[in-house]
Amino acid sequence: MTMAEVPVNPTSQFHDAIRQRVSKQQYDLWFKSIAVKAVEDGGVELSVANAFISEWLSSYYAEVIREALDKALTLSDDFAVEISAPAPEESSGGYAPIEMPAPVDTPAPDPTADNHQFFLQHSDVVLNPKYTFENFVAGPSNQLAHAAAMAVADAPAGSYNPLFLHGNVGLGKTHLLQAICHKAMQSGKSMNVLYLSSETFVNQFISAIGDGELDRFRYRYRNVDMLLIDDIHLLANKERTQDEFFHTFNALYNAGRQIVLSSDSPPGEIPTLKERLISRFKWGLVAEMAAPGYETRLAILRRKAADRGEQIAEEVLSFLAENIDTNIRELEGAVTKVVGYAQLIHQTVDISVAKRALGYRDSGRSPSVTGIERILDVVCKDYGVRITDLQGRKRTQSIAFPRQVAMFLARKLTPLSLEEIGGHFGGRDHSTVLYAVDKIRRRTTEDVDFARQVRRLELQTQGR
Repeated sequence: MTMAEVPVNPTSQFHDAIRQRVSKQQYDLWFKSIAVKAVEDGGVELSVANAFISEWLSSYYAEVIREALDKALTLSDDFAVEISAPAPEESSGGYAPIEMPAPVDTPAPDPTADNHQFFLQHSDVVLNPKYTFENFVAGPSNQLAHAAAMAVADAPAGSYNPLFLHGNVGLGKTHLLQAICHKAMQSGKSMNVLYLSSETFVNQFISAIGDGELDRFRYRYRNVDMLLIDDIHLLANKERTQDEFFHTFNALYNAGRQIVLSSDSPPGEIPTLKERLISRFKWGLVAEMAAPGYETRLAILRRKAADRGEQIAEEVLSFLAENIDTNIRELEGAVTKVVGYAQLIHQTVDISVAKRALGYRDSGRSPSVTGIERILDVVCKDYGVRITDLQGRKRTQSIAFPRQVAMFLARKLTPLSLEEIGGHFGGRDHSTVLYAVDKIRRRTTEDVDFARQVRRLELQTQGR
């Protein structure tokens, strides 16, 4: 791509926009060294320190980078982005090995900092500080999964290896996986923890094949103390990737390393999953996380209210627990909505205020309280996609566009915040949701036929 002369301070403008979209940890790890090398109306060339950062940014932060460039620079709507890096030095093995913490003669007194540094360098998520065992409310629906996760964090590769957690969206699987990471890395022992989504594994495997770097890929995954993979059901229909994961699983298991997996289905119900993988997933413990019962929902609501520093009457919490029975995210969203509404109208939270905040009527529950589940169902049927696609990491147009429509409807029809909506779509951040909402809103003003289609989906969601 031939580039024109760079405008004044494009790098500074780009970094200002990036900081508004990612956490400080993400910025310091992946974005701090980026420079805007050249700009023209048709494209932007960015330069980074090495090929690994270039590959990671292209695979997992392409959308964020485009949003930041779009905000920082005046470009055409279909501008291209090129991320360049210095050519790696040739090595005898034909590939550049992944950087690992340097060995030392004597272990550090407290390797916690090294554990966290390894995690930040090699995992594709930033841990939520609230997702700890102390903040997890256990009940009959998740007690086994909770106990097993604590045992795994205390004694990796002990009684439960692998640990396989399964259940519907919003029931705490990610919370437990991140709690394991927190506790394992703070154990006082050297612990290289790798936590990724299944789609990351698939994408990096495909890239490794294309780039001739399978040795580097295998080194990355088979030389850790603990491997945690979210949404392992996304391996369905990917035969060659399943074969690779089978060998990775065997290498880690035989080396006495801990494996933790999560899925929306138990192993035997994942479509086209090979029998040899199913059998290995069952070697340890398969624990279901079901929808919480009334008592657990009430305890969760008490915890969420306390976390916000709010005093909410027991009768209000009981009312919410009785009427919101879908998942934990809906419960958290209800507390946020009720408290925010009460502050807005300068009233104390009571039953009447709670009903008005959540859109309840005397005849029953408003669709807006559980609307996001309905929205997902309606959008999936209309566009011919699966809920797991909308909640996954795929960025193809056939998946990304329905996902943006669903986010727009969720923002319009539910009481959920941008962060809470993002949580229903694979843990995306608020800036991604806001970008989707703005994009769909603009298109509805420009395209009459599309506006009619969105209105039709909205009416279907509301049962009209």
